[in-house]
Amino acid sequence: MALLPLIPLAQFPNELADAVRRGLSTRMLSSTTPVQVWAHRPEVAAAWLAVLDQMHNHGVLDERLRELVRLRIASFTTCRACQTARKSATVTDADLACLASSDPRFSEAERAALRFAELFAADPLAIDEAIFADLRAWFSVAQIVELNMFCALMLAGGRMTRAQQAYEA
Repeated sequence: MALLPLIPLAQFPNELADAVRRGLSTRMLSSTTPVQVWAHRPEVAAAWLAVLDQMHNHGVLDERLRELVRLRIASFTTCRACQTARKSATVTDADLACLASSDPRFSEAERAALRFAELFAADPLAIDEAIFADLRAWFSVAQIVELNMFCALMLAGGRMTRAQQAYEA
């Protein structure tokens, strides 16, 4: 149970209610519980969802890569909602069996992104020129920028949701 009170969906302002409907319909959101906590600050919650929407529905990163990175970061945040949600059917149970940057089942580009996500979540001071050179071998500058922003959003969101225990029991 969430540690902060949930705002009922029926009490959401129109902008936030619309954002939640869009998020659920595109699989960007798998649960409304975190948003029901954030709804105590509806304008900020809507802004957060707008950024998520940009990356999830209008991003320059491949859907599979985004999902792999999201799930890898979820292993660091230990957010149950993040770990159990599936935002894309492109990631299989076999992919999840050993979701690590060293796993040969992943492409070189996926391994580079996963390596970056692991360091971003666990040891950001280890991210150096060599890590960025590896990313540049596979991704455009716009994709690398989005990967950075996506990792930041997933890490922050996962930790926030975990700390608030804003997921179904």
